[in-house]
Amino acid sequence: MKSLIVQNCRSGIPSSFSVSTFIKPLGFSGNPLSDCNGVKKKHLTTTSLEAVDPVLLFSGYRKSRQYTIENTRALHAQLLRKGNLLQDTFIASCLMDCYCKCAALEDAVKLLDKIPVRSIVSWNTVISGYNQQALFPETWSFFCRMHSSGFEPNDVTYGSVLSACTALQAPILGVLVYSLALKNGFFSNGHVRSGTIDLLAKNYRFEDALKVFQDVQYDDNVVCWNAIISGAVRNGKNLVALGHFQRMCRGLLMPNTFTFSIILTACAMLEDLQTGKAVQGWVVKCNSEDISVGTSLINLYAKCSDMDGAMKIFTRMPSRNVVSWTAIISGFAQKGDAISAIRMFMEMRNSGEKINNYTITSILAACSKPLLTRIASQIHAWIIKAGFETYPSVGAALISMYSKSGDIDSSEFLFQKMESMRNPSTWAVMISAFVQSNNLSRAIELYKRMLLEGLSPDTFSMSSLLSVIDTLGLGMQIHSHVIKSGLILDVSVGSSLFTVYSKSDRLNESYELFKEIDVKDNVSWTSMISGFTEHGHGEEAVLLFREMLSEGCMPDEMTLNAILTAVGSLKWVRQGKEIHAVAVRSFGEATIVGSSLVTMYSKCRSVVLARRVFDLLPHRDEVASSSLISGYAQNGQMEEAISLFHKMLISDVSIDSFNVSSVLGAITLLNRFGIGVQLHSYITKIGLDRDVSVGSSLVNMYSKCGSIDDCIRAFDQIETPDLIGWTAMIMGYARHGKGDEALRVFKLMKEKKIRPDPVTFIGILSACSHNGLVEEGYFHFNSMVNDYRIEPNYWHYASMVDLLGRAGKLREAERFINSMPVEPNALVWGTLLAACKVHGDIELGNLAARKVVDTKPSDSGAYVSLSNIFASIGQWEDVVDIRELMKGAGAKKETGWSSL
Repeated sequence: MKSLIVQNCRSGIPSSFSVSTFIKPLGFSGNPLSDCNGVKKKHLTTTSLEAVDPVLLFSGYRKSRQYTIENTRALHAQLLRKGNLLQDTFIASCLMDCYCKCAALEDAVKLLDKIPVRSIVSWNTVISGYNQQALFPETWSFFCRMHSSGFEPNDVTYGSVLSACTALQAPILGVLVYSLALKNGFFSNGHVRSGTIDLLAKNYRFEDALKVFQDVQYDDNVVCWNAIISGAVRNGKNLVALGHFQRMCRGLLMPNTFTFSIILTACAMLEDLQTGKAVQGWVVKCNSEDISVGTSLINLYAKCSDMDGAMKIFTRMPSRNVVSWTAIISGFAQKGDAISAIRMFMEMRNSGEKINNYTITSILAACSKPLLTRIASQIHAWIIKAGFETYPSVGAALISMYSKSGDIDSSEFLFQKMESMRNPSTWAVMISAFVQSNNLSRAIELYKRMLLEGLSPDTFSMSSLLSVIDTLGLGMQIHSHVIKSGLILDVSVGSSLFTVYSKSDRLNESYELFKEIDVKDNVSWTSMISGFTEHGHGEEAVLLFREMLSEGCMPDEMTLNAILTAVGSLKWVRQGKEIHAVAVRSFGEATIVGSSLVTMYSKCRSVVLARRVFDLLPHRDEVASSSLISGYAQNGQMEEAISLFHKMLISDVSIDSFNVSSVLGAITLLNRFGIGVQLHSYITKIGLDRDVSVGSSLVNMYSKCGSIDDCIRAFDQIETPDLIGWTAMIMGYARHGKGDEALRVFKLMKEKKIRPDPVTFIGILSACSHNGLVEEGYFHFNSMVNDYRIEPNYWHYASMVDLLGRAGKLREAERFINSMPVEPNALVWGTLLAACKVHGDIELGNLAARKVVDTKPSDSGAYVSLSNIFASIGQWEDVVDIRELMKGAGAKKETGWSSL
């Protein structure tokens, strides 16, 4: 309506003209809408005003900008004196616009109802007025009234109503309006299209917004292009935004400052400085270097950790506002350069630029370090003096600053002091402060208090609390509150929730939650990929990674590490090479990703490629070296593993527990007891002998090299043995036939509240087997299934068969195999065959051998064992037959070897 007045009310108005010239002499204080019959009032004495043109009257009022109900009603009264108000629709619409500007919507509607002949302009004036006052439900109701009255909306109407639907978060209503607009012939109208695109994009229906945009993408409407680009950025589809920007630039349209600001934001989100610099070139070419674009450039350089570049942009800006100052301060804060952030804050104060609460929160974030407590206290004092302490956002920033500085007491004191102005964000920051200080009980207590006070937790408080919860029951309770609060689609809360379910082995629920998140960011994709990887669902992780790339979300180092782990576990070298290409394009030969690549290629038995990646690394640290040592060991190249470790010792590469554990594994497989003892001495010298992973590797080495006493001493040196350490000790006793000792260690382990895993039970069953403890073995097998809910694998079944076989209970072992819920494999039947060989049971041995051959025809061991059984009782014809069968199957007896 403002543009309407500007276009239609311009005339030669004398500079001395003032609305007060007309309003003050009127002496009218009532509501002219109570009498619109044109009757003259007794107290109106200024008869000369009747000759004044109404257009001049409105122009003077508009120039005065004194939009009050009193002034508008006085103007209304003067128009009534002229007697042509109700007959002139244009004048009535102008007066309605004045009522809307002073928030007197009821007066505007009453005036509309008095007009005998209404125009579309009159209806649009009131609709726009409702929007200006943020009365969006009333906008919709009035639009429905207009439509039912028989008036056909125009493009201005549709644009206003679509804006109201956007604010109401009512995409269904918006789509109805859009359908009506198409039906009435507004198919290619820019206002309608841009409004619909904006509506859908802001309500997480970006794919629908794209469909609307596709029909107009080659039109000369920059507003539509801006709507789809900003919608893409809002929905986290920054690569899609860049693609549309490039197509826009290839056409006839010239981007404007809004276009540049939003596309620079996309580059910042992607941390793509190279593309951002290309956009910067366009900015210069188009002469669009205003404050908003300059601020977006500062933000881009800051997000890409190039604060020198950000400072150059900031210095060159001809004028700066509070947003640009805040951007540069925030950039230094994000980089961790507190001194520079404080220096810029002081310069801002000295420049006279007005400081707002966003500036304050940025500088407080910079001061969130224990070494800056004195400066932080000084800034806190200035905040109190300047009156910013009453802002809830500033109070929350102060709480966060003190908690991150290690002063949780000051944080809690400020929180208690803020009782009258606490909001969900303030509660969330205090909950997060307790979480960061590892005080989970206080965090949960505060969360419950928040609910009791009737406050709905926000996304930050939910995600903060969920990030430290490892109990499924509590996580599910918070999940129910999340649903009630309507936060389920929020990316941070959704990511935290499905991580809770993943930690509790509830991967199906976790994935369902992940799918419900409309706008997924890098963190949510990475968390779900990691969840699949950690629970052995590598194929699903790879599929999800491909979906992530197709959605335009670029992986970071954490994503690549997770997916490379998944590919390594699957031994998919081709897919590993594809991900390697993505890693090189994204980060070059980054050391962390390089280490994961080495590990992946090693697990895929491509040690040559692993070594090639290792040699190309710009900095070969202990992580990369450990990965390659482990790769050599896993692929049987023990000498190379030990040689590489020796090179690490004589170089500047630091030795950590992972290096040592990897090389100890190689020494164990080579049975190099002497080298192991020397390495143990070195480990003790550098203080790694108490490390749990190193200690466990030493226990394993000594037990496999035959020194149970050294094994015990190594175990006793571990400060706090974990599951691996306890299991290694149990396995060590089992190998040396000390079943009672193994069971004693197992009992101690349970007393320490350490939950056994499947490998632990293999050790326990092996210990029972070596000592002939049949009943004890059955007890622990059943306990594993019933008490610990561990599904037995083939190693467990084979251990039970071995237990029964060693005890001479071959028929019971056969019955046990036949009762297995899964089809027995070659390992299980082979174990029975070995027992039959020991006890000379030809009939059962023949059955077991044929079962092994059926499941694994190339296994020479089955033929050899059966042949030996026949040879032991002198059945040489059967021995010859078995040898012929072995030749026919192509099975070859492996040659024995020794490292001695």
